[in-house]
Amino acid sequence: MNGTVRTTCPYCGVGCGVLAQPDGTIKGDPAHPANRGRLCSKGSALAETLDDSERLLHPVVEGTRASWDAALNLVAMRFRETIAAHGPDSIAFYVSGQCLTEDYYVANKLMKGFIGSGNIDTNSRLCMASSVAGHIRAFGADVVPGVYEDLEEAELVVLVGSNLAWCHPVLHARLQAARSARGTRVVVVDPRGTATSESADLHLAIAPGADVALFAGLLVHLDAAAAIDRAWVAAHATGLDEALSMAQETAPDLAHVASVTGLSPAEIARFYEWFATTERTVTVYSQGVNQSSAGTDKVNAILNCHLATGRIGRPGMGPFSVTGQPNAMGGREVGGLANQLAAHMRFDRPGDLDRVRRFWNAPTLATHPGLKAVELFEAVREGRVKALWIIATNPADSMPQVARVRRALSTCPFVVVSDCWPTDTTALAHVVLPAAGWGEKDGTVTNSERRISRQRRFREPPGEARPDWWMLAEVARRMGFADAFAWNSPAAVFREHATLSGFENGGTRSFDISALAASTDAEYEALESVRWPRPAGAAGGDRLFAHGNFPTADGRARFVPTRWRPPARLPDATFPMLLNTGRMRDQWHTMTRTGRVPRLMTHVGAPTAAFSPQDAVRLDVAEGALVRLRSPHGEAVLRAAITPAQRPGEVFVPMHWTDTFAGSGPVGRLVSAATDPISGQPELKATPVRAEPVRLQWRGLLLHRRAVRPEGVHWSRVPVGAGHVLELAGLEPLPPGAGLGELAARLLDAPRGAEWLELADPARRAWRFATLLAGRVESCLFIVAEDSSTGLPQGASLAALLEGTVAEAARSGLLAGRTTAAAADRTICACFGVGIATLRAAILGRRLMDAEAIGAALGAGTNCGSCLPEIREILRDTRADATAA
Repeated sequence: MNGTVRTTCPYCGVGCGVLAQPDGTIKGDPAHPANRGRLCSKGSALAETLDDSERLLHPVVEGTRASWDAALNLVAMRFRETIAAHGPDSIAFYVSGQCLTEDYYVANKLMKGFIGSGNIDTNSRLCMASSVAGHIRAFGADVVPGVYEDLEEAELVVLVGSNLAWCHPVLHARLQAARSARGTRVVVVDPRGTATSESADLHLAIAPGADVALFAGLLVHLDAAAAIDRAWVAAHATGLDEALSMAQETAPDLAHVASVTGLSPAEIARFYEWFATTERTVTVYSQGVNQSSAGTDKVNAILNCHLATGRIGRPGMGPFSVTGQPNAMGGREVGGLANQLAAHMRFDRPGDLDRVRRFWNAPTLATHPGLKAVELFEAVREGRVKALWIIATNPADSMPQVARVRRALSTCPFVVVSDCWPTDTTALAHVVLPAAGWGEKDGTVTNSERRISRQRRFREPPGEARPDWWMLAEVARRMGFADAFAWNSPAAVFREHATLSGFENGGTRSFDISALAASTDAEYEALESVRWPRPAGAAGGDRLFAHGNFPTADGRARFVPTRWRPPARLPDATFPMLLNTGRMRDQWHTMTRTGRVPRLMTHVGAPTAAFSPQDAVRLDVAEGALVRLRSPHGEAVLRAAITPAQRPGEVFVPMHWTDTFAGSGPVGRLVSAATDPISGQPELKATPVRAEPVRLQWRGLLLHRRAVRPEGVHWSRVPVGAGHVLELAGLEPLPPGAGLGELAARLLDAPRGAEWLELADPARRAWRFATLLAGRVESCLFIVAEDSSTGLPQGASLAALLEGTVAEAARSGLLAGRTTAAAADRTICACFGVGIATLRAAILGRRLMDAEAIGAALGAGTNCGSCLPEIREILRDTRADATAA
């Protein structure tokens, strides 16, 4: 493979184009319409994720390396035996928005078409299921009507439950550019103050779960203000009177909406007036809406307001669901959710069942929906599902109530996991299959605006790694279904998928890409990004529904009456706070990729629990102190972060950190598994917890060549150079005498034959240890008691100690933690590697007055722009400090 390869980023649903070189050089594709050359901090660091040193390289069966034939034969045999003994519903697949559409298609065809069960679900159930259900109720199909240009043509953009600046930075940059050019107003509806709300015209810090009340009140206001487009509604929708009646019952007046939402009547009225009087309005919603036990009703409450005003499908207006994963929509197109058939067909329509059965020639086609994610793992725990294949996802860390999920996996008779890296899930598998990753396989993904783009291979898979579609097809052949799985390339899979989308369609299903069904291999290889629909012989691919034509029996949209209800469980005397979870700017899911990149770990290097200043005072918790969170499902110890952006009575914890990167483990150990009754999506943003301070007994810093997981201490880990730095915190007093040496030996975890160095200063309550092998540092440990006057060295600055060998004369400096490297500079702009110290020095030394001047001088903030709120805060603080001095 030579030359530049055009491909697509593997992170969020924006679907940015990437230019890749075989040597791993990465930059944004200026010709791709989604990003026009921009990449966010994660996308900019993609080249640094291509290290294969920790990859899964060979099939493994029961902990022993095996051949592909042996592993695949075993999987097929165990599946056949399980079906024969317990029926097809005893088998399940759990797949991922990281899968390419071709992978998804093969998995869905195997499970629903030939195993004969609906038991295939995806981690998109945790992300987009409520949007899917809301779209189906309102539009008749899971169709997102908007396109990215709408954000640039709107006069008002409402962001609901979306920290766009951190979660979809390239879209946020496009919105900010439009705001500067045309004065677009931005409203953010979010309980927390975020990087997105900082640049908004209005931030509605809504009470968790109150979105239905807010938008029901908006519908009532639209009616009172004569802002409902009754002619459009009469022509293109049904059910307005019923929805309006329910809205009037749910939100009878402004005072009632204020009491439910926790907002002031004045700010609610301001939002309602802006919405009612601004025709070009786009409402963008994401996980703050979806991840709720009332998520589907939240979606429909938003859709009701756009249907009522006829603001849908036209330039600069419409509801817009933005997805969290690169191929969440592609998975939905092929039926990757348990309650879907392929190509947007449905279990509850007999004609669709017959159509898919005939197209696939699958007499055993599943005839009813399967188990959704939460109930799927509960069925595994209860023994109803006896064989499970997990593909490209890590449910042992990402699911709610992960302790139950881990117990389920540990007792399941047969678990197969295909992935690129070892995870807490692969550790529980009987068979582990090495998967080809981003840059190593070919296929397509569909982004949030229905744009299909190619992911292209530009490097060879390491070891024996193979694409997921190939593994699935090989198992299908070994199960006796060879004729139906006889593809020889992902292009052949894509052609079948595209053909099915147009099969007996006749315009009844919005998803139709049959114009691509006859693509040759060369045309597939060269495929430019296109939006669907793309029916054979007709134009398509732009905004949908401006003139009705909804994929319902009568072509009309449906208003859905929505009643506000609180989260599944409210705080009480035992658990008086609400836990919210979400994303950090530079991290991705369970960090299997981003957690290995040093510059992505220096922005926020450890999981924290964010509290309001009022709660910090009440709990007697200071910035950086340890705090224990308990819920009815588990507990975790984290560092406290105090911020006025947090609402009193609530605490925010990032979703990313796992047992691999922190002793606190995944936040899923705390989170409730309550689900939306329609979508099955779990409530990940409203779990009752209690918080209590934890007394710190000692602090430590561990430098190690390996990614160790210390036991018996609180810890977090970041990669640096040739190794890792771990911050340690002791919750128990330091042991006396020889016990301290035993603790140090356990933490240092040195290889056999290593030389041991030690420096003790009991008077100052400080101890230093190091191990060397052949003159090379293997590990260093620095410990100080909490009452010590001695500090710890800067962690990241010690990375140089792992380079080369240490001369005899330099060993005292080693134990002192001295190094010639500069102190760690916490990264603010990850795209250009600009840290806080560099920013402060430039602000003062060059007398920089604004973010634009900083960008011109350092580049910081000029790519994805997600760091601009922090840059402006640093600018204010630095100049204020200089003035005060």
